[in-house]
Amino acid sequence: MARSVLKFGGTSVADLERISHVADIVAYRAARGEKLAVIVSAMSGETNKLVELARGAAGEHVTGPDFNDEYDVVVASGEQVTSGLLALSLRKRGLKARSWLGWQMQMNTREGHGAARIDGFAEDSGLSEAVEAGEVAVIAGFQGVTSEGRVSTLGRGGSDTTAVAVAAALNADQCDIYTDVDGVYTTDPRIVPQAQRLEKVSYEEMLEMASLGAKVLQTRSVELAMNHQVPVRVLSSFPAPDADNPGTWVCSEDEIVEKQIVNGVTYSRDEAKVTLYGLEDKPGVSARLFALMAREGVNVDMIVQANARGPERANIVFTCTSADSQKAEQVLLGSKDILNFESMDVTRDVAKVSVIGVGMKSHTGVAETMFEALYQKNINIDVISTSEIKISVLIDADYTELAVRALHTAFDLDAT
Repeated sequence: MARSVLKFGGTSVADLERISHVADIVAYRAARGEKLAVIVSAMSGETNKLVELARGAAGEHVTGPDFNDEYDVVVASGEQVTSGLLALSLRKRGLKARSWLGWQMQMNTREGHGAARIDGFAEDSGLSEAVEAGEVAVIAGFQGVTSEGRVSTLGRGGSDTTAVAVAAALNADQCDIYTDVDGVYTTDPRIVPQAQRLEKVSYEEMLEMASLGAKVLQTRSVELAMNHQVPVRVLSSFPAPDADNPGTWVCSEDEIVEKQIVNGVTYSRDEAKVTLYGLEDKPGVSARLFALMAREGVNVDMIVQANARGPERANIVFTCTSADSQKAEQVLLGSKDILNFESMDVTRDVAKVSVIGVGMKSHTGVAETMFEALYQKNINIDVISTSEIKISVLIDADYTELAVRALHTAFDLDAT
């Protein structure tokens, strides 16, 4: 019999009515003979409430180790509630079911509270045996346990990562991520109504999409699926359990017969551009600059360096999130004498737009098509970043939707 891992996000378990619907889906899958582990998120909006409660209780002590470990205890409780409610709903339908918390299934993580990384599962937790015996394991997502026996959490979207990790540990045949959309689309359908649902997308493409603005899957979950070759399917939780609901498969590139040159267009408005003028053009300057950013936890994305007008001077441009840009600005101003730059400019009304596709590995002309499409719409490009399967550009945020529509059409992604 097939082993399947099912994951349901916050909107899918937002209230008792939706939890009941999820129980119907699980019961339907169990009736087909599947051995199931079900991962659940907190009910929609619950984690935000718990975060505010934790911060309110801590007052001025909202950073550091004296806050982070108990913060995890508080915010992890949302998934605990959902797992218990779903287990009760399944028992009501005559299924053998029980809830499992992170510490009960012994999902071991590192110490980084709030953004812990999974190290593995203890072999004697009993989870695999329970699933094999026909029990539906209803698992609280997003949480694990440290080596000191403390509750840890995996960061926002961590239930996706829990689901993939459990699927890998159980050697599951598939991991189905049930959400409020019916699959992965070529772009945001709210911007481009002609966007198409993809039947399959490679791990590499999904990883780029997730990191470049697509909100369907958490980046770490895709990375984990790729490393362990876990077949992942994204599908909607809202149709009837027996309805046609194919979703989108995230799989190995080898399983995709017909590879599009470009498979998707993504965007992110949460961007800022930091420009340093007149840096010394000598070895070690860039290392000092980005070491400062790393120590402050500023996640740097695009980087461009060019010669300045003055002798032995250079300009450096890099991008980060809007939230990180404030921290970066303060650190750089405080380190101006150390870095010895002349001036700095921070621009926050920018957006990153990207085209992604494994077909770019073997086709030329993608950059030409992209830049021509933007030129035809009179959209100026500030910064360019490339990889083997993507090209990203930084543009004025006011042109985001226009750029997405233009690129979607230029690469023949509009549905007919």
